[in-house]
Amino acid sequence: MSVITITKENFQTEVIQSDKPVLIDLWASWCGPCRMLSPLVDQVAEERNDIKVGKVNVDENPELAQAFGAESIPLLVLVKNGKIVRQSLGYIPKEKIIQFIDG
Repeated sequence: MSVITITKENFQTEVIQSDKPVLIDLWASWCGPCRMLSPLVDQVAEERNDIKVGKVNVDENPELAQAFGAESIPLLVLVKNGKIVRQSLGYIPKEKIIQFIDG
């Protein structure tokens, strides 16, 4: 499954109303660790059909960044049934992303 760009316009439909858990990567183009994490998140999106994967550019969507309490990035957020179930701050390797999703 491909990565979805999450914006305030599609947040309700893509995240809150999703029938699958949603992994959200909050990032910015100027953030080095974000650029390291991004291809790993893309790989997970391609490999896992049981989740939805989205990315939020915090510079373009400051209201979403604020809603998630993103004071630092990269920030991974897992949302199930419209509720945040866990967050992970900073770069983590792919194996840890899988563990983060599976709980």
